[in-house]
Amino acid sequence: MSETVNGPRSYFPSIEAKYGQPVEHWMDLLEAVKDRKHLEQVNWLKAEHGLGHGHANAIVAVYRSERLGG
Repeated sequence: MSETVNGPRSYFPSIEAKYGQPVEHWMDLLEAVKDRKHLEQVNWLKAEHGLGHGHANAIVAVYRSERLGG
């Protein structure tokens, strides 16, 4: 039996299906703007890479918690 994924990670399958890239691709891109605030990173993903707000927000939330430690 598989474990249910909750929170921002629950968006990951639809992000990968819609944009054709693994989530790690977007996480790696965020390294270029790692010094920006959360919403600035979200807006960057939206403007520069065409992600929707919810998808960008989910990626940034996980990126900040896992790669920036909070």
